[in-house]
Amino acid sequence: MEFKKFKAATVQTAPVYLKVSATVDKAVNCIKEAHQNGATLIAFPEVFIAGYPYWNWIMTPVQGSTWYEKLYRNAVAIDDPEMQPLYQAAREFNMHIVIGINERGLSYGEIYNTNLIIDNQGTVIGRHRKLVPTWAEKLTWSSGDGSTLKVYDTAVGPLGTLACGENTNTLARFTLLSQGELVHIANYISLPVAPPDYDMAEAIKIRAAAHSFEGKLFTIVSCSTISQEIKDALRGDVPNIDALLDRKSSAFSGFIGPNGAVIGTPLIDEEGIVYADIDLSKCIQPKQMHDILGHYNRFDIFDLRVNIAPTRKITFVENNEKET
Repeated sequence: MEFKKFKAATVQTAPVYLKVSATVDKAVNCIKEAHQNGATLIAFPEVFIAGYPYWNWIMTPVQGSTWYEKLYRNAVAIDDPEMQPLYQAAREFNMHIVIGINERGLSYGEIYNTNLIIDNQGTVIGRHRKLVPTWAEKLTWSSGDGSTLKVYDTAVGPLGTLACGENTNTLARFTLLSQGELVHIANYISLPVAPPDYDMAEAIKIRAAAHSFEGKLFTIVSCSTISQEIKDALRGDVPNIDALLDRKSSAFSGFIGPNGAVIGTPLIDEEGIVYADIDLSKCIQPKQMHDILGHYNRFDIFDLRVNIAPTRKITFVENNEKET
């Protein structure tokens, strides 16, 4: 049996706010840099293309409605021409990519918080739509369904992903673990407007460590930052924007090993790309103590059922009975 070894990269930076092509170009530059440093997997933040709806937290819903339209106008479909440079970069630089997008739904005005899984041939092999938008995010995104709660077989190993707060969802995480996940991508946004006693960076680390320790796997965390450009864009509607979005310890990006410990030095708030060497054979020994997918569980007692059918918005029924 082959135990894969590879170098992974994770990005902590801000998008070019509400500008799809410019953000894709920024992502391609990161991919090129990661390739030059020997990486074959790179993780990008939640909804990196092309930005997070911060207005939901700092404006009234009425004020934020014009920003919702701006976000929708900068939402993308997987096959949009603006997305093609990303897929070309995956092929050219032999890179597996997990990246967050604002995905246009089929209904006009509908947006999903989606993570794309792109293989090193430039093929979108999967997408995960965030199951439950968190708190104020419900003003923006539709909910995903169980059909995108999958683990993908890739050249770097069995790979799964969850976005931000759903990394606290025990059943969602177990669903990925039960499919053999060994590499987990958890991507986030910086959220300085959290309650005063909430350390966002520490909370991200705790969630990642919990998943790695419970499942005995590697977790790669990518978090966005808030740029001056983002603050300046929102300043006209929120004059005290700096006081709201300048809080420290709001972003964490890095790597967690199968023992739940941080690998290397993570990025806290600062922008950059960090790397780690991943050896999936390190997932074996910890399973002897706690294998919640095998000997350390009781499936005769516990029974988790997951509905993986896509949501059906309408069912047409035809009455074929003949009238007499």
